[in-house]
Amino acid sequence: MDDAAPGTEGTPVPGHQARSGALLDEALESLQTCAITVDDDGLIVAANSAVQSLLGRDVSELVGQDFHDLLHRDRHGHSMPRTRCQMRKALLTRETRHGDAEWFALGNGTLVQLSWLVTPCTLSPGVAGALTMLYEPKQEDMHHGDDRHSAPLTELDRLALLAETTTQLTSTLDVDEALHRLAALTVPRLADWAVFDLLTERDEVRRVLVVEHKDGILVERDDLQGPMPPVPAESPMPLSRALRGAASSLAGPATYQGLPDSGIAVEQQRLFTETGMHSAVIAPIRGLRDVLGALTLGRAQRHDAFTPADLPLLEDLTRRAGLALDNARLYQRQRKVAETMQRHLLPQLPFLPGLEMTARYVPAPDASSVGGDWYDAFALAAHAHALAIGDVVGHDIDAAAGMAQVRNMLRAFAWSYPEAAPSAVVTRLDEAVMHIAEVPMATMILARLTLGEDTLWRLHWTNAGHPPPLLVTHDGQARYLGEAHGILLGTGVTRPRPDAVTVLPPRATLLLYTDGLVESPHLSIDHGLDRLRRHAASLAHRSLDSFCDALLDQVRPSDNDDDVAMIALRTPRPVQEL
Repeated sequence: MDDAAPGTEGTPVPGHQARSGALLDEALESLQTCAITVDDDGLIVAANSAVQSLLGRDVSELVGQDFHDLLHRDRHGHSMPRTRCQMRKALLTRETRHGDAEWFALGNGTLVQLSWLVTPCTLSPGVAGALTMLYEPKQEDMHHGDDRHSAPLTELDRLALLAETTTQLTSTLDVDEALHRLAALTVPRLADWAVFDLLTERDEVRRVLVVEHKDGILVERDDLQGPMPPVPAESPMPLSRALRGAASSLAGPATYQGLPDSGIAVEQQRLFTETGMHSAVIAPIRGLRDVLGALTLGRAQRHDAFTPADLPLLEDLTRRAGLALDNARLYQRQRKVAETMQRHLLPQLPFLPGLEMTARYVPAPDASSVGGDWYDAFALAAHAHALAIGDVVGHDIDAAAGMAQVRNMLRAFAWSYPEAAPSAVVTRLDEAVMHIAEVPMATMILARLTLGEDTLWRLHWTNAGHPPPLLVTHDGQARYLGEAHGILLGTGVTRPRPDAVTVLPPRATLLLYTDGLVESPHLSIDHGLDRLRRHAASLAHRSLDSFCDALLDQVRPSDNDDDVAMIALRTPRPVQEL
């Protein structure tokens, strides 16, 4: 010790720490049971090889993870609240504690009941922690923890359940998804069965979801779902009252044993018989203005029955469900209106002798299913047709309304000047957009398609700030038509617009599209254009419909949040091949 450097007394050197770690690992391996050491924060420091056989997890999966969050569960598979975790309490108080028949998560996601022992230990000089041992409990302890009775929820459990319900239900605008989420929150935590009956807009009743907890998983019972008889006006039965908006109530098989007073009562008799429920609670699901349906929670496997004390919690749950379903239904109504509007705004494609033509429109995934992307095709003369594609800024109903204005004005100008160059028509349209239409900015391509005396089709076009057309020959060569590129509409800048002309080879495919097909928030537009070109070239021999569908499937970025419009045409074979 006399040779030690000043100030190093009591400070372990790295070699000492390594030896301490090696000794700790050796000590853990000497134990015949699953042993895990954690630091004062509950993070796993080391484990022995017995964890593999007991927990189905490699040691490498455990080290550095929070023991409580990773492994400890309640009997329903949910994370054990930290305030109720006796293992964590033992760690914090540095006491030795033992527990029997508690639930832990295996590596494959299933649960196992284990006994545990936690005792404080020194991980290395100056570093405190705890040793945790897990082992299979005695058979009598297993029975003690599985008496088919539901432990009453604490006030903290109730608040946690309501908070989780709010979070889960407000994060979706899909009715079916919301119902499935609520079923997963209540079964098996509160009941063995969850039954949802909803009222349609015509006041018809439909049993939309019946879920059972069976063999540790949730099983949907399609045989118990489907249309229901109408709601009787005066029936005192619990489900009938709930569907009329009355207060929640208790029910059981005896409730529906008498002579049924309605068709709904007959269905309820069948429900109790098929499910074996001996106790149920039924509550109305109310929206802001109307009753939306009813939720039934039932117990069959658990021996304890629901009591009046359970009704306030169920009403809190259905109150949150009602608000979520109201929002989801309102969104779906708006979506339906938007889709109907979009169908009427997008045109029917004309028939062009010898040419194939098809179009696609895909709404924005997270908006109101309608947007500013559009396409158009219409005849100008016997052998001349107009093709157009455009994009008004935005993807909502306002953008769709602006799109309709732009498209209708374009048709009017093109019809008024059928021989005019596309650039002249778009110049007039730009002036009108600035003074008439309620459109902030827009991009577009207007093309004139004509059949020449040599039986070849020619494309005469102008581009107002839009992604360039793509031309794919039958032999798989693909190039962008980057000529005739001018400024977008609505800028207020007066500048001559260019035109360009090209001959379309026989059996070639011309694609006009909007930027939603190639743009990604995380990649450059050049990357998207190159991706489109390569995929389109590989699909040159596909039918035109298959060509478009494959591009949407393979090219459209998965993180794209814009709508997509496409119009594609294919020229005929050479005359000598016909």
